[in-house]
Amino acid sequence: MGNLRRYLVAGILVWVPLGVTFLVVKALVDLMDRTLVLLPRAYQPEYLLGFKIPGLGVALTFMVVIITGMIVANLFGRRLVRLWEGILARIPLVRSIYSGVKQVLETLFTSGGKSFRKVVLIEYPRRGLWTLAFLTGDGAEEIQDKTGRELVNIFVPTTPNPTSGFFLMVPRDETMELDMSVDAGLKLIVSAGVVMPPSLNREIPGSSPARN
Repeated sequence: MGNLRRYLVAGILVWVPLGVTFLVVKALVDLMDRTLVLLPRAYQPEYLLGFKIPGLGVALTFMVVIITGMIVANLFGRRLVRLWEGILARIPLVRSIYSGVKQVLETLFTSGGKSFRKVVLIEYPRRGLWTLAFLTGDGAEEIQDKTGRELVNIFVPTTPNPTSGFFLMVPRDETMELDMSVDAGLKLIVSAGVVMPPSLNREIPGSSPARN
């Protein structure tokens, strides 16, 4: 029975990650394929060829994004973007959503951005309990003036879904920066502490492995 249980766990550890990865990739491919519905029916590949090509929407979406990037990377393209953003800036609700999303993306993808570039350790939700968080930027000057403390903005993700969480403004001296990478921090959070980064598994000098 002990061997049977060990074989069962080993098999689960192989097939479950593969199955989850397959389902996630398939969902993304199907989502991208639905973008072809935006084309007129006469120009849809499925209608022209008589059969469906899985993943064609991903390839076409990738090509559209690359071509768009090539256009806006030159002077003429940047002028078009400024003209387009000027039009959107005159629409109240659209202006707020567009500018907010653009600022977040610029912070995440530009090389000079600080968002999600460091993993920090804070005492949360109370003293004596520690949790991982991600440094997202410096605190607003007005808030720092009101509190009289140097604050930093952090994001505390939830387990096992790191896309949701809490935004906190914490005094800088109450955070501890870790050498852990952002990817390792995300794995630790998603796995609820099961997947431990190698950097945190350093053996204590003089200690010996536990024995059953």
